[in-house]
Amino acid sequence: MALPAPHLDDRRFQQFVDDAKRYIQQACPEWSDHNVSDPGVTLVEAVAHMADQLVYRLNRVPEKNHLAFLDLLGVTLFPPAAARADITFRLSAPQPEPVLLPTGTEVSTGRTETEEAVVFATTADLTVVPCELTRLLRQESGGTPEDRSQDVLGGEDVSVFSALPRVGDVLLLGLSAAVPDCVLVLDLDSRVDGVGVDPRRPPLVWEAWTAAEGWVGCEVDEDTTGGLNRPGEVVLHMPSGHVASRLGGHEAGWVRCRVVAPAEGLPSYSESPTVRAATAFTIGGTVRAAHAEAVRNEQLGESEGVPGQRVRLAHAPVVDRPPLLLQVAERADGTDEEDPEAGWQEWTVVRDFASSRPGDRHYTLDATTGEIAFGPSVRQPDGTLRQFGAVPPKGAAIRALRYGTGGGRAGNVARSTISVLRSSIPYIARVENREAARGGVDGETVEEAKARAPITLRAQERAVTARDYEELARRAAPEAARISCLAADAAEAGENAVRVLVVPQAVPDRGGRLRFEQLVPGEELLSRVTGFLDERRPLGTRLAVGPPFYQGVTVVATLHSFRAAEAERVRAEALDALYAYLDPLTGGAHGEGWPFGRPLRAGEVFAALQRVPGVELVDEVLLHPADPLTGRRGDTTDRIELAPSALLFPFDHRVRVIEAR
Repeated sequence: MALPAPHLDDRRFQQFVDDAKRYIQQACPEWSDHNVSDPGVTLVEAVAHMADQLVYRLNRVPEKNHLAFLDLLGVTLFPPAAARADITFRLSAPQPEPVLLPTGTEVSTGRTETEEAVVFATTADLTVVPCELTRLLRQESGGTPEDRSQDVLGGEDVSVFSALPRVGDVLLLGLSAAVPDCVLVLDLDSRVDGVGVDPRRPPLVWEAWTAAEGWVGCEVDEDTTGGLNRPGEVVLHMPSGHVASRLGGHEAGWVRCRVVAPAEGLPSYSESPTVRAATAFTIGGTVRAAHAEAVRNEQLGESEGVPGQRVRLAHAPVVDRPPLLLQVAERADGTDEEDPEAGWQEWTVVRDFASSRPGDRHYTLDATTGEIAFGPSVRQPDGTLRQFGAVPPKGAAIRALRYGTGGGRAGNVARSTISVLRSSIPYIARVENREAARGGVDGETVEEAKARAPITLRAQERAVTARDYEELARRAAPEAARISCLAADAAEAGENAVRVLVVPQAVPDRGGRLRFEQLVPGEELLSRVTGFLDERRPLGTRLAVGPPFYQGVTVVATLHSFRAAEAERVRAEALDALYAYLDPLTGGAHGEGWPFGRPLRAGEVFAALQRVPGVELVDEVLLHPADPLTGRRGDTTDRIELAPSALLFPFDHRVRVIEAR
């Protein structure tokens, strides 16, 4: 519950009068006339009236006092978090020299008459490295690499796999340089006779060699070869750790195409595809960007030379991408005139000064307000003063070399909406975000802090109850959409096991549809929650953090529309209503997401469809359990049961609308 305004005394005027009369009977029993005409009672009522006014004012404690109470408890407002997205920059044409996109390159969504542009800034440098194909090797399953580079350069048809391709056959492509984070285009000329695979889902995976993890899968952006079935291009997004290595006696940046077992129900290769010509080049790159505008070289004034000095940034709130870089001049008389950048010292941000020594160049930052504080001087019990953290010299200049400001839910934009390049970078033709930006959270309000304060006092940084686990997990991952804690199955996880379910934030694509992969939390998010809770769980408690089980459901419905209603519009709105009602993040009766473990009944779907404008009659509703990964649907049922750790996921609904005649 929210922290209410404190009622320090809940008595009112009449209660004060009644209490006074009872005390009079005890202290002065000879005073028996308690009527309002008695002068003594008049005096009692006058005092009671003044006490009532005093209590009224006392119970109206202003908001500033609430904040002071929260501050004494160590409760501070959480700053907003910046949404992040991977931004792909596409070149206008392959370039012979590397193209550098420096940190802080700004991109944004399009600006409209009703919406402002949402600005993102890159958080790291990106270099688009030019390359070319230097080697082509073929390796049959269990064999050694065979160099076929000269045959391909001579225009011969080279079989890329064994005569009857087997799982594990590999085509190795050597690049002249490693191209980490780049968009690689492989232009292949092939002649194929009856390969036999489905060109839309060939049994192939593309991988690149990295130093830390070995072969890592590449994201295939486009494959116009249909699985090496025809001439075309394969566009790959290379992993960050791609490095050059030695393979088959040749040094190169290696990429490989490996044959895998086909998906169930799909054919495999009946004959090896061939390659008669191949080239490679980079056409762009991908880098992480955050919803934050970069502020650079902001002057914050001069040091007063006293402990505990506070200065404030011009822009707030502050987000951690890019991180705040604070510098203080070494001397009070300024910096070197010949080299203005010399003579500046970097200071380090800390959470508090408890471990700071007098010489440590530390400061604290309130990200919500943008206030910077230097170390205080505290009087010790023996009367001496102890300095926590260094004090900048008096008159020394203070500046913020760079920091980011922004953040909030506004940065959670759908995929393919970041399309404007705000910084001037040559050779860049277009930008895009292939996935939705997520992680943006608005800053905490005072009311939310009031609600959190009692929970913080009760938990005391220890996870004991299920609510403690949930609140602490939200503190570790404020960007998570939903978090639930329940006792794990003893048969699976052992005794005293706790399971924390994390549903990540997801932004629907245009049209309001969520994809299944958007609801799978990343390893970084899960490890952050696990590490935070692991430090606060009781000894002997087993902890498991992961996603819930998503039970797919397909609704097949038949509707009758009113005579004046357009059937296609009714069908589209009925589908929207189904996806919205069964949404794991915003669905359910209260719009807070479908409840964990709550079964779905056909009658609820009847009610949701009947509310769609233009629907006269809901004739039939069939529920099918479905697998979102394979697309398989189960038998018809009127009730879908869910385990306590399961959520519904709407998948491939079918609606038929019968027009009235």
